Amino acid sequence: MIKQDNQQAPKPSRLLQEQITSLQREDETLYNILAVDVWALAKTMDEFQPGFWSAFMKNREKALKRFIAEAIKKNKSTEPKRPPFLS
Repeated sequence: MIKQDNQQAPKPSRLLQEQITSLQREDETLYNILAVDVWALAKTMDEFQPGFWSAFMKNREKALKRFIAEAIKKNKSTEPKRPPFLS
């Protein structure tokens, strides 16, 4: 008897698909709650210290650029990888 190698993987069950959908909805809800929390914090701080949000966003942009530069630098190899017989 010969086994067939091209057997298809079973489709996810309906229950599993419902759980995935539920988790996606919960993730989106959490994301929206966090967005409202950040907005409320920024709004409150802007009332106590005018220009807070603008300064925060400028600092965030600088931090993001620095993070990207460090990530690029970290991923670059200091020495090119050469085969051992060429060393």
